[in-house]
Amino acid sequence: MSTISQTLAQFGFTHNQTKVYLALLELGEAKVQEIAKKARILRTTTYEVLEQLKQIGLISMYHRHDVRLYMAEPPRKLTHILESKQQAVQMALPELESLYNIGDFKPKIRYYEGLEGYKTVYEDSLKAHSKQVSAILSMQDMLDKLGENYMNSYISKRIAAHIALRVIRIESHEIKSIWQALKEELRQVRLAPKNFIFPLTMLVYDNKTAIMSTRRENFGLIIESHEFMQTQKALFEVLWQVSSELK
Repeated sequence: MSTISQTLAQFGFTHNQTKVYLALLELGEAKVQEIAKKARILRTTTYEVLEQLKQIGLISMYHRHDVRLYMAEPPRKLTHILESKQQAVQMALPELESLYNIGDFKPKIRYYEGLEGYKTVYEDSLKAHSKQVSAILSMQDMLDKLGENYMNSYISKRIAAHIALRVIRIESHEIKSIWQALKEELRQVRLAPKNFIFPLTMLVYDNKTAIMSTRRENFGLIIESHEFMQTQKALFEVLWQVSSELK
């Protein structure tokens, strides 16, 4: 499939709509049989597709000497149609959001697996409306799962989004050369008390608690529950108070 065909497919064109539309763009104006021949599809199918494109507003039809002719609208019309769709979605958003929030008292749990699951969970925290993330994690486990390049990319996005991080890490799993407590990187770091080991990574933000397992269990979890978040945040604050500042 050509690049332009892929683009039209993303716009919502069917395979036959793409063939007819491109054929008509090249022909300028044409009769049905000419369009069908150029598009290499059946004439009866061409009639149906032309009517569909006419309804969308991408082609026009007129008669000349009792002959039905079709002509493509300028390609720029695609942008106008897309803008109209965007406006329609924007107008519908309040109602859609209200439907999404129905039953908000019930917790929502999303489960993910594998490396892409880990990334999905991490990147959800970049949407934090509170601009605050509290985390408990092992540096070594995090690097083993996601790698330094990915984590540097995530940190850059977090800073760009002005999201501050308070993180409690395991001293025995520390990597001292990277990701220290830095104001310019919006990061505060404390080390958990000795012999305190936690195999899971936990992020707390907004009304969410995100949990990522070790590579062995290989899952990520996002729990949307205000009460669960409050409990985890309270436990985090207790641990934060008894943890030591990273020197």
